[in-house]
Amino acid sequence: MKFILLPVVALFISITASSQYQYGIFGGPQATSTHYTISGNKQSAKMKFGFNLGLGFKIPFEGKLSFSPAAFYSMKGYKVNFSQYSFPPDANATDNNTMIHTFELAGLMQYDFNDQPDHVFIKIGPSLDFQLFGHEKFHTATGTVDRNMKFSYGDYGHFSANILLQLGYETSSGLTIYGQYTHGLSSINNYDGGPMIRHRVYGISVGKYFHKK
Repeated sequence: MKFILLPVVALFISITASSQYQYGIFGGPQATSTHYTISGNKQSAKMKFGFNLGLGFKIPFEGKLSFSPAAFYSMKGYKVNFSQYSFPPDANATDNNTMIHTFELAGLMQYDFNDQPDHVFIKIGPSLDFQLFGHEKFHTATGTVDRNMKFSYGDYGHFSANILLQLGYETSSGLTIYGQYTHGLSSINNYDGGPMIRHRVYGISVGKYFHKK
């Protein structure tokens, strides 16, 4: 529980301790998939479409560098065909089609390429992903299984870690537009000997800063 609370506490302290910051909202569509391996063998995966929506901050740090934490909802998922059997989802499954609802906390560093009000920026940093709930549909030799995903120590995991990369443009009015890539570092599978399932997300988002204190 302490591990879960640490990012939230750090985010609150960073914002309240700063004498000058901006906050705003952002959101946009995204294509999501997975890097899925069974016993080290990569499986064939296809993308699905989702979206993200959240709250972000920009806290000046030094020169053109800022701390830019964010908290957001992200709809993720993947389609994968198996070349060998594995659990989860089932020892006899030949494929899987998932949709996963997640909440993500990100601690990003932002670099502005110039000090003008209108500028290009890049952000990079880690995120902690909370898999809230999900749904999966897969086929076996005996039929089709359509069910909610089970999250436990012996099934799918509730938490994963990622690296986020964003490249975008910010205007003097506070409007931002950027492309984002999410690279999953840890597997969302908890079952020993099961597959390694790491998120991959490509998205475009639009945001707006409302306040500068």
